[in-house]
Amino acid sequence: MNLVLDVGNTRVKLAVFQQDEILEKAICSSENFFEISGKLFQKYPGIGQGIVSNVGKLPENMLEKLPENIKMLHLDGGMKLPFRIKYTTPQSLGKDRIALIAAAVQQYPGKNVLVIDAGTCITYDFKNSHEEYLGGAISPGMKMRFKSLHKFTANLPLITAKPEADLIGNSTENSILSGIINGLKMELKGIIQSYESEFEHLTVIYTGGDSQFLSIPLKNSIFANSNFLLEGLNFILEFNINQ
Repeated sequence: MNLVLDVGNTRVKLAVFQQDEILEKAICSSENFFEISGKLFQKYPGIGQGIVSNVGKLPENMLEKLPENIKMLHLDGGMKLPFRIKYTTPQSLGKDRIALIAAAVQQYPGKNVLVIDAGTCITYDFKNSHEEYLGGAISPGMKMRFKSLHKFTANLPLITAKPEADLIGNSTENSILSGIINGLKMELKGIIQSYESEFEHLTVIYTGGDSQFLSIPLKNSIFANSNFLLEGLNFILEFNINQ
């Protein structure tokens, strides 16, 4: 069994895999990580190896306090990966983006794939049919946009996001909602259309914490998968174990 840890900017995701199948998943804060992980170790004593990816700071002594029998790999750009990186600054490539492309390679081999991860930031990552990662884009996420309007202006309030917004905002709050929610959906739609015009038979994967909130029409070539990053991390772990 494998333990997969995804340490984000605000939350820690844990998953137990049996080969390619997720047996259980949990989401927690760094403060209650050891409580949640301890329950998983009790329930699944067969966990023998794991992988950790962190875009945020690892909780203090997080890895040192894991059971000694679990061999943990720490994802970095120097690991063996199932694809070629064509990024000009691979040393600065986010670990989450590496994991997402790994999942795309595993699940959609030989295809052009655009992975959209709607979280703290919105990342767009593309791999071609030759299993080459070419790059993508990074955009402010939904919550970041609400906070920036409030922080960098004198009078605009910090408001609570809603999944739908009128095109024409009839109040300051509704105008902010219209600009951010509709703007984000138009951004997503426009970027997908641009990739589709350049790359034939494009497959789009839509994932991340805000992916359900920022719903986009799911056509035959667009798939929603909330576990895509975890599945990519598990694939990288298996890929390194079996080398």
